[in-house]
Amino acid sequence: MKRILIIEDDKSIAELERDYLEIEGFSVVIALSGNAGLNTALKEEVDLVLLDLMLPGIDGFQICKAIRIEKDIPILMVSAKKEDIDKIRGLGLGADDYIVKPFSPSELVARVKAHISRYQRLIGKESQSDGIMVRGLRIDKGSRRVFVNNHEVIFTAKEFDLLTFFALHPNHVFSKEQLFERLWGLDSLGDISTVTVHIRKIREKIEMDPSNPQYIETVWGAGYRFKG
Repeated sequence: MKRILIIEDDKSIAELERDYLEIEGFSVVIALSGNAGLNTALKEEVDLVLLDLMLPGIDGFQICKAIRIEKDIPILMVSAKKEDIDKIRGLGLGADDYIVKPFSPSELVARVKAHISRYQRLIGKESQSDGIMVRGLRIDKGSRRVFVNNHEVIFTAKEFDLLTFFALHPNHVFSKEQLFERLWGLDSLGDISTVTVHIRKIREKIEMDPSNPQYIETVWGAGYRFKG
């Protein structure tokens, strides 16, 4: 049974989310403050964090950043704010997805299931020790670790998935729409700007000069290509 952590200061909303997730077979734990949620996320085993943005004590952005330092579990950020800057900031800190209130219970459950399913499929390959080597970049698919010039770089779950997908398909141009469909698979439920944000973060981690990328290059008017 997969365990979901809900960090939400509105008790009625948290309990409603819990009820729908439990109906679908998930185990759910609720934290009603930012500090309690962060403590639970770091000290207990959970498979996904459903993280409200506006929280007392410590906000969702700070919690997301702190979790990412320690763990690569999926983080689904929830907020009533619709401004694009909040979406980009949240995704830039390591959130895997962003959902705006109010949302339907079916949408919430669909996103939770999709992210857990994709994460589990990837970590299920940990018994494989094969890796990918491209110049100074090494991707260890078995342990889900990335090394640049023999120095380990910490990646979020979705950043790792996206980089690995690129490396497995060198010199092929993928549009943002194709990448979104293959890596997120949520159709209209998600935001395609997620792709751009994640590629920017990956470049910052693996490129000597992110403004002049040597691995993931932009093909103007078409999409992105990984130089093999």
